[in-house]
Amino acid sequence: MSSVTLNGIRKAFDGRVNAIEQLDLHIQDGEFFVLLGPSGCGKTTTLRCIAGLEEPDSGTLLLGQRAVADSRQGLFVAPEKRNMESPQKTENKAR
Repeated sequence: MSSVTLNGIRKAFDGRVNAIEQLDLHIQDGEFFVLLGPSGCGKTTTLRCIAGLEEPDSGTLLLGQRAVADSRQGLFVAPEKRNMESPQKTENKAR
């Protein structure tokens, strides 16, 4: 695993809603890290940026010594909830 470094990360949606504003963070290789906060404070957006699923509007995001945009190969995101319903639920709705 590699370290994760965020320097001055900013992400806004529709140019109005600031999801992340000037976030600086360094997570050491092998360090256990928890991101806590109230709903809407930017936790998921931060993780999506680290995973390369969202691109920050400004700032630097590194995995090890490489930019996240250059490191996407080999990344995997396991969502907490599945977006697809079970086949049984789909079948029951069709009835």
